[in-house]
Amino acid sequence: MITRPSPARAPFVAVAGLSARMLAQSAARAGFRVVALDVFGDRDTREASELWFDIGGGPLSIDAARLTDALERSARLPGMIGWIDGSGLEPFVAQLCSAPGLPRFIGNSVDASAAVREPRRFFALLDELGIPHPPVAFTRPAVPQGWLVKRADGCGGTHVEPLATLEAVARTRVPAQVYFQRQSRGRAMSALFIGARGSARVIGFAQQLTCAMGSLPFVHAGSIGPIDLPPDVEVRVRAAIAALCARVGLTGINSCDFLLDGDSFELLEINTRPSSTMTLYETASPDAWARGLVASHIDACRHGRLPAEPARATWRAGQHVLFAPHPFTVSHAFSDACMRDPRCRDVPMPGTWVEAGQPVCTLIVRAASVDAVRHALDAQHTLVLQRIETCHEACYEPDPAFVHCHP
Repeated sequence: MITRPSPARAPFVAVAGLSARMLAQSAARAGFRVVALDVFGDRDTREASELWFDIGGGPLSIDAARLTDALERSARLPGMIGWIDGSGLEPFVAQLCSAPGLPRFIGNSVDASAAVREPRRFFALLDELGIPHPPVAFTRPAVPQGWLVKRADGCGGTHVEPLATLEAVARTRVPAQVYFQRQSRGRAMSALFIGARGSARVIGFAQQLTCAMGSLPFVHAGSIGPIDLPPDVEVRVRAAIAALCARVGLTGINSCDFLLDGDSFELLEINTRPSSTMTLYETASPDAWARGLVASHIDACRHGRLPAEPARATWRAGQHVLFAPHPFTVSHAFSDACMRDPRCRDVPMPGTWVEAGQPVCTLIVRAASVDAVRHALDAQHTLVLQRIETCHEACYEPDPAFVHCHP
């Protein structure tokens, strides 16, 4: 646990996930005292938080016992209003919601989440509501080509693999959280929305950036937005989100992943938690979300209030995860340079060991157009790669108090 004193006497809120930085910064912007629980302990996460707990359980994984213990300790803080889940908490939330001695969960009810996260229920509901989606199967398709294997409790694209590469596994008994989905054409998109009392407020649309990593073809690598959809498609996507919120009662910030192919779309899944695309809207329209989107999430969950309809954004934003080109130890010079750079987030602590192919930091840019965003991300990517190669200390010895390895 890391503790940072704060002069404020505002209420506490806990935020948890594989990385809690985005939620911690947004909650701090709203004036809350933040308790962050994650596996990285990045510098800007700790800077935004009064307390930080390490809940890592291995490479990019969360330890259930450490998570529960950290939440139990958070519950004893004065003025703790509850905790919010981020990416990576999918397998744990339902059990934590009913566990005694924990802070109140600020998010969807267990039943609402199950209605859209349990594959058999979700795709049956889409069919009932007339919402298009790729074909799905719950037994192994006879011909594996063209099919994907997905886990409903996964995140970040690490739960999606081609069936053809997993034939031996797929011939065994299919776990309850696994299903098969036909691979479809189209650009990977997402819609961020807030639900309350059966209604929905769409915040915006974004294009998802993915990359291949080993056998995983769709690993999350960032996003760009807000993106304008064809008007007719936007109407139908908004109607689908409204129908799901009305039927299921989704509450707070959620996101809807879909494929956009010309004038048609197919819905892929609903993430029943704040999505990383939150950053795009807070960056592109900082005045519209001056208190941060976490404040709107809490208002929706605790008071049933939706924010006003956002105005069309005049700026665009992009975020991109930079993966390590080779193994290296984060130097003081590299960490300090990234902390001073307003286009860097998730800045690792000095002494952090980063394996090849693992995330180093997240790049955030703002520009007048989508093309300008792409160019700015490319330039920032090149700059930070140069820092990795040039920011060294010849005699640097990591301080054990600060070493926290990236998975």
